[in-house]
Amino acid sequence: MQAFADFMKGFLGLGATVILPVAIFILGLFFGQRPGKAFRSGLTIGVAFIGIFLVIDLLTSNLGPAAQGMVDRLGVHLNVIDVGWPATSSIAWASVVAAFIIPIGLVVNVVMLLTKTTKTMNVDIWNYWHYTFMAALVYTVSDSIVLGLIAAVIFQIVCLKIADWTQPIVNDFYEMPGVSVATGSTISYAPFIFLVRGIQKIPGLNKLNTDPDAIQKRFGIFGDSMVIGLILGAAIGALAGYNIGKIIKIGMDMAAVMILMPRMVKILMEGLIPLSESARSWLSKRFGDREIYIGLDAAVLLGHPSVIATALILTPITVLLAVILPGNAVLPFGDLATIPFVIAFVVGAARGNIVPSLIVGTVMIALSLYMATDIAPVFTEMAKVAKINLPEGSAMVSSIDQGGNLINWIIWKIFSVFK
Repeated sequence: MQAFADFMKGFLGLGATVILPVAIFILGLFFGQRPGKAFRSGLTIGVAFIGIFLVIDLLTSNLGPAAQGMVDRLGVHLNVIDVGWPATSSIAWASVVAAFIIPIGLVVNVVMLLTKTTKTMNVDIWNYWHYTFMAALVYTVSDSIVLGLIAAVIFQIVCLKIADWTQPIVNDFYEMPGVSVATGSTISYAPFIFLVRGIQKIPGLNKLNTDPDAIQKRFGIFGDSMVIGLILGAAIGALAGYNIGKIIKIGMDMAAVMILMPRMVKILMEGLIPLSESARSWLSKRFGDREIYIGLDAAVLLGHPSVIATALILTPITVLLAVILPGNAVLPFGDLATIPFVIAFVVGAARGNIVPSLIVGTVMIALSLYMATDIAPVFTEMAKVAKINLPEGSAMVSSIDQGGNLINWIIWKIFSVFK
């Protein structure tokens, strides 16, 4: 068992840019593609994800230090550091329950497909680490591997059901037919879609159109997504107290994010479309016209300029909320670059309308900070077991991605009665 656990840890350590192409290649062969075509699909998707993650790294390297600069200027001290999703995933895979998650997760997905309780074939094996973290969290508070695995399965089932429910948003707004998203950090905020729909009924707000196309039509070149990225990036740099050179640089970097991310998603779709067509053909021969969605990483939703623009505006709002919210102890840092993942379904439900997305996003972030604060003691205990070095000056650690994850937090609270 330990040998298998070590192998899986090593394989998963290769990251999504290796795991997803392998999964896509195997699926392509399974669905009857020629090896050359299946290989090209997998390779194209791998290249696209490398590009997507390079752009995300550009966000991370800019937003984290800028947030720290804003906090320093405000002169506040928060003793729970947001360590970000990379450290959180390391904590998850270091748990004793980690070796069980992928085989159990694959079985659960297959059973749900066969019983028609989901339409999502989730090939995003890399993001099974969200289920692993759920299991590790419950194991930490209950000291029961069985309860941890049950919690992980419940989380996975919820993710797959919400992936089915939100697929029309992915299909219609993000223009990705046959694709769904079951990523835990994105799925958990899907319930806020109902809040978006409520806001859309408010007189005045329901007439306001602030999507990128409307902004560009009204403001000309200043509404161009690349220019919006430049302006928002420069504003973040100014709030962080940067000098003029660094302000211009962060503005240019955010302009690059706005223009490069949609291009990377287009490349990804070039690799995915042949697989989707082969899957539909294979399934129609055996199951009639049954609809099956290919579950992918939520990074595919970041190509729309409304998502990045909303996330950039939410960055200083997140820092301000951390400072002014009574009872919050979390200093946002590592997961600021995951804000686009958090708000992707909300932006899609708002049809790219930035104002309602910002309103709902602010509520979501506020709740996330409180949940991350609440879970920090257990999170810190898990980090110590995984031998993760605590950041200097911090008493505890947590994260917005998983510590402030709504459905994750609810399941943890339910299973906490067994401690």
